[in-house]
Amino acid sequence: MNEWLIGLPEDQAVFVARVAIAFVVCLGAVIGSFLNVCIYRIPIGQSIGKPRSHCPSCGRMIPWYLNVPVLSWLILRGRCANCKAPISVRYPIIETLTAMLFLMVFQMWGNPAIFGLVRLQEPLLIPVYWAFAATIVVNSAIDIDHGILLDRFSLGAMPIALALSGFFPGMHGESVWTQGLIDSAVGLVGGFAGLWIIGLIGSLVFRKEAMGFGDVKWMGLFGALFGWQACVFILICASLLGAVAGLVLLLSRKAALCSAIPFGPYLGASALIWLFWGPRLLDWYVSLIVPAAL
Repeated sequence: MNEWLIGLPEDQAVFVARVAIAFVVCLGAVIGSFLNVCIYRIPIGQSIGKPRSHCPSCGRMIPWYLNVPVLSWLILRGRCANCKAPISVRYPIIETLTAMLFLMVFQMWGNPAIFGLVRLQEPLLIPVYWAFAATIVVNSAIDIDHGILLDRFSLGAMPIALALSGFFPGMHGESVWTQGLIDSAVGLVGGFAGLWIIGLIGSLVFRKEAMGFGDVKWMGLFGALFGWQACVFILICASLLGAVAGLVLLLSRKAALCSAIPFGPYLGASALIWLFWGPRLLDWYVSLIVPAAL
C-alpha cells in the first residue's frame, strides 16, 4: 500500500492510510458481531439470518442503535437494555479479536514492517485471508463450547484452497499454477494423513481417542492453504500452546479446565501465527540450527 501512496502529498497519504485502517477495523468488528451469531446459532441448528439479533434472556429484539459492535456492550455495561440480564463478555471479545485479525491481514499488504509480518504480494488475497481468519474464530469458539469442528469450515473449504493455490501460486512461493496446485495437494494429503497417523498412534498407546477427526480435517485444510511445512509448524506450535495453557491452568489450580479445552483452538491459533509470521520464524529457526549443526 505504501507504494500506492508515494505519488500523493504527505498529508493526503496519511489521511488515506488512516481512513483505510479505520474502515478495516470497523469492518472486522461488524463481521465479528455476525460471527457471534454464527457461534451461537449454527451448533443448535438455528438460522443465522432470522430472527434478528435478540436478547437470549427476554427475547426482545435489539434495535440497530444498541447493536453497535463493542460500543453497545460498553455503554450498556454488559447488560440487556430491557431486562438487565448480563450479556457475556465474549461478545465484545470476539468483535475486537476479529477487528484486530482483519487489521493484521490488511497490514500484511499495507505495511507489513509495522508488526514484522510476512509480506502479502497479492492484495486480492486480503479477503481470502479475512475469510480464513473468520472461520478460525468461529470454529475455535464452537469447539470450545460444543467440542466439535464443523466440516463446512474444513472439508467445504478444501476445494477452494486448492483452486486458490492454482490461481495464486505465490501462496506457496511458486510462479507456475501447476506447481502451486501440486504444493497445495501435497499439503492437504500431508496435513490430513500426518495428523491422522499421530492420532491413531496416540489411540493405540493411551487406549482411547487421542485426536478428534475434526482436527485431522482442519489440518488438511491448513496444508492445502499453506503447504506441508506449515503443517509441521502448526502441530508443534499448537502442542506448545497447549502445554503452556495447561501449565498456567495447573498453577492457577484450574487443571480441570485444561482437559475441557479441545485441541482445535490451539491448531487455529497456530495457523494464524503461521499466516502472519510462520515463514519468518522458520527461517530464523533454520538460521540457528544449521550453523550449530556445522
